[in-house]
Amino acid sequence: MEGRTVRYGLSLFIFLKKNQAFPTRLITFYRTFAQTTKGCPACNRRTGAEIIPCEPDAGNAAEGIVLYKATSQILQKESLLSLCMTQTIRTMLNLQFITHFTDTYSYADSARMALEGGCRWIQLRMKNSTLPELEKNARDIQALCRAYKATFIIDDHVELALALKADGVHLGKNDMPIAQARRIMGESFLIGGTANTIEDIRAHYRDGADYIGCGPYRFTTTKQGLAPLLGISGYRHIIQTMREEHISLPVIAIGGITRHDLPALLATGISGIAVSGCVLQAESPVEEMRRLLTYKAQ
Repeated sequence: MEGRTVRYGLSLFIFLKKNQAFPTRLITFYRTFAQTTKGCPACNRRTGAEIIPCEPDAGNAAEGIVLYKATSQILQKESLLSLCMTQTIRTMLNLQFITHFTDTYSYADSARMALEGGCRWIQLRMKNSTLPELEKNARDIQALCRAYKATFIIDDHVELALALKADGVHLGKNDMPIAQARRIMGESFLIGGTANTIEDIRAHYRDGADYIGCGPYRFTTTKQGLAPLLGISGYRHIIQTMREEHISLPVIAIGGITRHDLPALLATGISGIAVSGCVLQAESPVEEMRRLLTYKAQ
């Protein structure tokens, strides 16, 4: 239940933030709820989430979240039942796309194809680019994300994410510290952190990260200066240690992942995957993204 609670809790937080369905105080509550299963911040009782069927809303039949009694003291159950979660909401955290370029596709092309294939979480990563180049691509890709109602994350650049009102920022080990970014951005932005070890994850959890990009799984050509490869055993150890220490953050595996790696990776307990090269190198990037999502939906 804990893994499901965290994944759906954060997805609901994103949904509420993007749609401004509740005031900031309650959005902050949902962010707290997504990060911990130790207890309800309102009454100090253990909380959880239950996934139940609910009625279609404008054709978006999916699943609804009902919080346990401790949380229903704050929000009426009926309010949450009305928030029918679409497939978009349910998969936006589980499958992330990291932009890249090839001889054939630009950064914007890569984002567009991922969105056309059904991905609803795009991270713009443009290492070694000038700020004007980055800003132009960010504006173009943000417009695409808004058209598809997708989450838009900018890699590294906190100031640009604030200026463009992106959904959040992803920070690597050599970028601005997560604690500093949280102080600057406040609670309304998503902040992800790169991790390679359980020590990294402990620090990110303490500093206020919303999710972890953990890797690399294997060698990849889309990122320079790789940390030690984790492999299946590395993820298994990290997830097991997080559970033992009650660290409830979504862990997104990244680094050279293909569709064929999904069964073994998901068995470790990770929350989802981030992809780039396997999509862009496919004969049809749009179809490859659809195949990944189809697998995830099974």
